[in-house]
Amino acid sequence: MTITDEDCLAETLAFNGKFEAVATSRPARGQAMSAATLAVLRRNRLGGDTPPVRLPHGQDRVVEGGVKVRVFVPDHVAGVYLHIHGGGWAFGSADGQDERLWQLAEQARLAVVSVEYRLAPEHPFPAGPDDCEAAARWLVKHAAAEFGTQRLLIGGESAGAHLSIVTLLRLRDRHGITGAFRAARLLFGPYDLSMTPSQRRFGPRRLLSNTDTLRGGYELFTPEMGEEQRRSPEVSPLFADLAGLPPARIVVGTEDPLLDDSLFLAARWQAAGAPVQLGVVAGAMHGFTLFPLTITERELRRERDFLALA
Repeated sequence: MTITDEDCLAETLAFNGKFEAVATSRPARGQAMSAATLAVLRRNRLGGDTPPVRLPHGQDRVVEGGVKVRVFVPDHVAGVYLHIHGGGWAFGSADGQDERLWQLAEQARLAVVSVEYRLAPEHPFPAGPDDCEAAARWLVKHAAAEFGTQRLLIGGESAGAHLSIVTLLRLRDRHGITGAFRAARLLFGPYDLSMTPSQRRFGPRRLLSNTDTLRGGYELFTPEMGEEQRRSPEVSPLFADLAGLPPARIVVGTEDPLLDDSLFLAARWQAAGAPVQLGVVAGAMHGFTLFPLTITERELRRERDFLALA
């Protein structure tokens, strides 16, 4: 395991400390959170206390299956990136990262299609994965006509990284589709919903995610499942056969309870025969790319380069 960005460690750890200090005043996330807390989380941008900025560049559409997507199309399109947002399967939205997605679209020359998948607890598993699968199938069939290219990429953050892999596996196993997506970008995702050792050991630290918030998120997303059922490959892609999946960039921080998930996934992905870039960021907590840090600027550049060159 190679750890990156150690030259930024002091800045990163200082930010973590400030975040923890103010987190005690924030309402706890997870299965027991109130409807009011969930409403606030859904109204505000991920990791922040203000609503996201909606840009006029984004176009809201409805594709096959009634799935809503938000589309960004730059002047020059060399590929299409299917983006799946994070938020513990319970909050977040397709228009929650307009500024970042538009910047990626312009810099990497990608049309970006962000999926407005249905959220738990109102719509638990498999609703969210069903919507992401439908959006991906729509792109496989219509990207050439819609965007002038069949070069497809996929990725997301946290729950969005999990849903990205689930989508690739569903395309392969349900529809015999492999090779349509050329690369996957997977940021700090939960890949074992029965909980890896790092998830269980992390404890109650009030960073963006911890042991309790992860467990609560799994209970919202898969309310009828026990631990053993959550090990199903359809739910936890760490247990799936990963053959035939595309090259991946897998990123996680050393202070993320999901550290093991990315380490284990990278090893299994590579063993299945696909190239892997594994980025382990020194001192970074879960969701670090949501915040104005040097490591965020660097990772966004790496993201752009990976997707532009894939």
